[in-house]
This record gives sequence, C-alpha cells and structure tokens, in this order.
Amino acid sequence: MPLVEDSATDEAWSRPISAVLETLGATPAGLSRTEVETRRRRYGLNQPLARRRRPLWLQFLTRFLNPLVLILLFASGLSAATGNVTSFVIVLVMVVLSVSLDFVQEMRAEKAVDALRRTVSVRVQVRRDGVEVSEPVDQLVPGDVVRLAAGDLVPADCRLIEARDLFVNQAMLTGEPYPVEKRADAVAIPAGNAGQAPGTVLMGTSVISGSAIALVCRTGDMTAFGQLSGTLQAPPPPTAFELGIRQFGFLILRLTIFLVLFVLAVNVLFHRPWLESLMFALALAVGLTPELLPMIVTVTLARGAMRLAKRRVIVKRLAAMHNVGAMDVLCTDKTGTLTEATIRMVRHLDFRSEESERVFRLAYLNSHFESGIKSPLDEAIIAFRSLDVSGWRKIDEVPFDFERRRVSVLVTDGTERLLVVKGAPEDVLRQSTHYEGEGGVEKPLDPAARAELDALFQKLGEDGFRVLAIASKAMGPEHASAALGDESALAFAGYAVFLDPPKASAMAAIRDLTGAGVAVRILTGDNERVTRHVCAELRLPVTGLITGDDLRAMSEDALRARLPKVNVFCRVTPAQKERVLLAFKRSGRVVGFLGDGINDASALHAADVGISVDSAADVAKEAAGLILLDHDLSVVHEAVMEGRRTVQNVTKYILMGSSSNFGNMFSMAGASLFLPFLPMLPTQVLLNNLLYDASEAGVPLDNVEAEALALPVQWDLRLIQRFMLVLGPVSSLFDFLTFYALLHLFNADEALFQTGWFVESLATQVLVIFVIRTRRSPWLSRPNATLAGLSLGAAAVGALLPLTPLASFFGFVVPPASFYLFLAAAVVTYLVLVEIIKRVFFRYVAPRRGVRGQVTLRR
Repeated sequence: MPLVEDSATDEAWSRPISAVLETLGATPAGLSRTEVETRRRRYGLNQPLARRRRPLWLQFLTRFLNPLVLILLFASGLSAATGNVTSFVIVLVMVVLSVSLDFVQEMRAEKAVDALRRTVSVRVQVRRDGVEVSEPVDQLVPGDVVRLAAGDLVPADCRLIEARDLFVNQAMLTGEPYPVEKRADAVAIPAGNAGQAPGTVLMGTSVISGSAIALVCRTGDMTAFGQLSGTLQAPPPPTAFELGIRQFGFLILRLTIFLVLFVLAVNVLFHRPWLESLMFALALAVGLTPELLPMIVTVTLARGAMRLAKRRVIVKRLAAMHNVGAMDVLCTDKTGTLTEATIRMVRHLDFRSEESERVFRLAYLNSHFESGIKSPLDEAIIAFRSLDVSGWRKIDEVPFDFERRRVSVLVTDGTERLLVVKGAPEDVLRQSTHYEGEGGVEKPLDPAARAELDALFQKLGEDGFRVLAIASKAMGPEHASAALGDESALAFAGYAVFLDPPKASAMAAIRDLTGAGVAVRILTGDNERVTRHVCAELRLPVTGLITGDDLRAMSEDALRARLPKVNVFCRVTPAQKERVLLAFKRSGRVVGFLGDGINDASALHAADVGISVDSAADVAKEAAGLILLDHDLSVVHEAVMEGRRTVQNVTKYILMGSSSNFGNMFSMAGASLFLPFLPMLPTQVLLNNLLYDASEAGVPLDNVEAEALALPVQWDLRLIQRFMLVLGPVSSLFDFLTFYALLHLFNADEALFQTGWFVESLATQVLVIFVIRTRRSPWLSRPNATLAGLSLGAAAVGALLPLTPLASFFGFVVPPASFYLFLAAAVVTYLVLVEIIKRVFFRYVAPRRGVRGQVTLRR
C-alpha cells in the first residue's frame, strides 16, 4: 500500500475517490474491527511524534545511568575486588532500594494521570463494521471513514467522500487567515501541495462550518502535520515552576561537586586510604543530591490531579497544576460561566418594537439551514416554535466568522430567492441601507431611522436581553451561490431577543476567587449594556470597560496601562481576546482563560492556564490544560486551591531538603578537617539517604493550612536560597555540638562516632519536617498520618538499628544509654531553635508583598 507509506506521493489527492478507496481496501461503510486491529499493528497509533514508551524494565535500568550512582557502583566494585565484598553488597542493595522507591512512586503517578487524560481525549465519529461509533482519535487507521462537523479537529489526512458547505481553518499548516471551502467533487491540485487540494482535509486543521464524510489516507507521522512537527518540533516552553526546579537542582549540584572535591582533597592530603575516601565522597554526593525531587514533584502534581478528578476537573498537563496555583487573573466568557447558558428566545421585534412573524420566520430560516456549529442562540430560535420550512431549499451559505460576526444563507421557495442574514446588531445595521416598514414595504434607512433602531437595541441591552439583528436581501434567479460581497444593501427586518439569566452560583464563585487573590476579568462578544446588566445582577462592580473598537485604536503600552482598572472587555474578537491575555502576561500576571468555543482556541493557547469544558469544541479541548466536566466557575476556585496545595507540598520538601543538605555540607567539610577518620562510612551515608528518602514519600499527601492557600503561590528560588543559608548553619551547629559531645563526653572511637552522628543526623533532618511543613506552630498543625508515620518510623529505625543484629553489617556499635538522653535533648533543642528562626525568617526575611491591590505573593 504505497499510498500511505510514501509521504511524498500525491496519489491520494489527485485520483478519483473511488480509486483511492480501492487502493486502500476500504468502502464508504468503513473497515471491520478485525481489519482495524491488523492495520493498527502495522501503522501504529495515530499520534504524530508519539512518545514510544520503553519497556518498564528498560525504564528502571535507565535510572541507574545517573553519573554519581555509576561511579559509586564502580568504586564499590573496586572495593569488592580488594576483598571487601560486604561493602559492595550493602552499597548495591541501598542503591537498588533507593532507585526502586523513586521508580515505583513515579510510575504509579504517571499511570493514574494517563488514565485521567484518556477520559477527555478528543474523539471522532468513525464507521466500524458499517456502524458509526465514537472512538479516540489515536485509534484511527488508514482506510477508516469518519464524519466531521463544525468544531471538530480533522483527525488525520483525509479525502472527502461527501461534503456539505464545508469550511476549514488551515492556518496552522498554511498560514491562511480565513476559512477555506472544501468540496468532495474536486481532485485537481497544484503539484506537491496537498494542503491546497479542495477535496482534502489535513490533520491539525479544524472545521469551521458544514459537515463531511471523509476517508482517512494518512495517520500519525505520515501526515502533513506529522512531517511538519518532525522538522520543526520544539518542546513547549517550560513553566516558571519547571524552570525553578531545574535551577534549584543545578544549585545543589554545584554545591555538592564543590563539597565532594573538598572532602576528597582533604582525605588525600591527610594520607587516608584513597579508595575508602573516594567511596565516602561519592556516597556523600549521592546522599546530598536531591534525587528524590523528580519523584516528589511528579507524585505531588499527580496526587493533585487525582483529587481534582474527584471534583470533576481533568488535568491534561501536570505542569498546569503549578500555573493554576500561581494564577492571579482569570479571564472568562460570560455565557455559560456567569449565566445559565439556558438561553430562551422571548421576543421577535420589528422596527416599531412590536412582535413580528416576519422577523421570526427569517431568523428561523437562517438558523435551520445554517450548517455551522449551532450556537445556543440558534438552538433557542429553533426551540421557540417549530415552523414548516419544507417548501424552502438552501442554495448556499456564507459561514459565520468572528470578524464579520454574522452568517448568511441563500434560500429559495421556488418563487423568491432570499439572502437571509443574522448577526451582531452593529454589524448588520452597518450593512443595511433599507428597513422593512409597515406591510413589508422597504424604506430607506436614514439617520433618524438608524437612531430609532439603535435606541431600541440599547434599551434591550440595558434590560439584560441579548439581541441578534435579522436582515434579508432579494436575489435574482441567476444567483447560484452566496459571497461576502452579497452582504450589502440589506433590508433590516428587526431583532430576535433572548434572555440568559445569571447563574445562581456565579456570585459566590466570583467572591471566592476574588477573596483568594484571583481577579476575574470578563471577555465577551456581547455588547456592553447586556454585560453591565449581568454584572449588576451578580453584584460585580464594573471598574472599567473596553470595547473591541477601543482595542483597535489602542497601542500595547496604552492597553497595559489600562489593565489594572478594567475588568470588562466587550464586543471583542478572538484575536482581541488573545491580545488582552498577552498584555496581562507582559504585565507580570499569571493568566487563566476559560473558554469552550472554536473562537477560544487561540486564547486558550496564549493563557498560562487554559481551561475548557468537556462539551467544548475539539479545538478548544485540545488547547486547554484543564477540562471541567461541569461548566461552573466554582469548580475553577477548587482547582486553584488544589494547584496551590500541590506547590506548597513540593516547596516543603525543597525547603527541608535544601536546609538539611546545606547544613550537612558544612558539617562534612568541617569534620574532614579535624577528624583522623571518616565521619561516616559510605554505606552509612547511603543508608541515611535511603531512610530519609523513605520518610519523605508521604510529602505529596500532606495537609496544607487554609492561610497557606489564601493567596496565589509562585515559585521563588531566591526565597529558597535565603532559607537554605539561614537554616543550614543551624543544622551544622547541632552537628558540631554532637561531634563535641561524642569526642569529649562519650570518648567515642571511630565506630561510636560514626554511629552517634548517623543517629543524630537522621533524626534532625527527618523530624524537622514537622516544623518546616507549616508556618503555624507545629503543635497547632496536624500532618498527614502517612507523612507522620513514615517520618517517625525512619527516625526510630535510625535510632534503634545500632541495637539490632544488623548493626555490624553497617559498622555500627551500641551507643551508651546516656547518648540517647543527649540525643533527645539535642533534637528537641534543635527543633525549638528552628521554630524560632522560622518565625523570624517568614516575618522579616520573606515578607508578603502586594501590588495594585492584587496579591502577587511568592511563598
């Protein structure tokens, strides 16, 4: 089947559809499921540049490719070769256990998130065994027959079998700004350019209006989109959170390398055994490197995503969790979010503000024959009252677009041929030169008549009604098609009037979001009077309003200057929505956008947090990072709280790990200068690290206080560095106190010193989580039971291990009972001192900051 294997051939686009069906071994009824499975094994999933998952065993082994781990295993192998096999076995077991802990936790989290993503994957109507079923897009194979409708993403490179008024947006592939009409009866194309073929639709494009039956010819990497992605593929830009994690990792790595080289140099200078010194330095590097950080980040974000799923919010991209927590501006449409989206048509008025059957009939004809995606207003017109339009036939259509803001259908009943236009009142009135007066007599639309019609429109808007203008134009029998140029010299008929009441829950949701430091901004295509009315109903003060016309005349600098005082944007186009979002981002805000239509895709891409709903158009769902299964603003507030909770828990691990690691660096460096032996054996360092890692596996589950969720939380590496520099020396102070006590109070030899410091080091760095995890007093904040159990358990294991038969394997000896009394006093004193310094730090070193009344807190 060279047709689908050779990406350079144009056979699929230049041959008649019957020949293409024959070549693909397909029929208009579709493929059988057995044949689909055979082809899927041959061609793979329909995912351009799909990430091929490696086998689990290979993913596990890959985790041993960490340079520090490899060098450590190599050094311990040398040790085994010189006769110290026990040391090698212990090192190997410690490394395997540590890697396994990381691997299992992260795999479980990734599987759970993948399962959630699949619940909101883009689906397509496909014919299988002669029956039309809904399948995920990635299950398509060459030869499948699919149905396309307005709002759908084209799922593969296809040839059209049938098409009705089909207009496709190809901007992603061709850069064309306007929709392109596609026809099933066309095959001729410019050589080598399938995108220009009027009988083809390509993956990555979207259906603006109309419908079609299409034959899948190329899937996955073989599509035009797949080839383009392969040559121009670039990963999405990292979020601030991802950048911060990366920068933190590099900071710790630099400090660790410096410490390892320092300790190794000191031991060599003092003529200590080089192999043991090398193993100690490498074990120290492994112990100080936050190798658990990727697992903690992934598991914490995944746990947050699963908690949101219980609230009927699906997280498609884990990185979105941080942005939701950092979001301080939410831009949202009005319809369906602030209003009920149960739009009802209530009136159909002529120029005298009287009910007009003529206006309703024209509106009904337009909505009935329009082939684009039916808006709630179209559905309200059709539901208002059924009309018999069987005597009418549609000839052509000029589909809706968001620049013209109107849709036209050319219809005939055999005696007259009409172009019926429906759209935004301002735009329809602008194209009208006459209006239908009494008895259907057309009269010139002079300034007085325009003023009267405009006043009626304004009055309806002030009363909270949504309005569509209806106009028509008699066309001659020679008109076999409709074009943009025909939308002129229209006869204005009247207004279709709709009511969309405010949503009862919206007022509380706005109050909650505002109280949480998230400013709500309304971006709507409706006029300002309707929007003001809805805002008044919701008790949302309009602090400033900008219209689409204002935006056209406004420079970028002027727009950014107005943003802090404006909370409503009316009559805006999709491009203008995107412009507003980008202006917020350039002003340093973290912006979310809630949208569900074809027109919202570009804004969803531009936002830091793209939010859509499960019933949205495919292009909107694909662009979003979060999918709401309930179209309710209150759910967004819950997502914000969950996003903040996940970032807070990641930060707990980093604050604790960074301060403990930095303190240990000082301690190791100092101990190497005056001790005639290693302060801890390499196996003891690794065991310490393993127990510490195990104690922190509960961090993703930890509770977070309400005050920590009250404001947007952004990643701040500088705060972490300050915290590390302040708390690290405190940890070292107690290490040196332990050194003094062991040497001078307990007269410790090498084994007792190493045992004592192991127990003290583990106890302090594990138990300090109870202080660092909250800004409250530790006894007033209840940790998660799993975290508490793991932390106390790790500290207990470390304290009791020297008393067990396993002690000799790790070089431990039994400490005197008085040492445990000293340990208890030292640990309690350490935790009390950390609590005091923590309070001073967050009170004076890391103050809260506010900007222009909107919180931009970085915790």
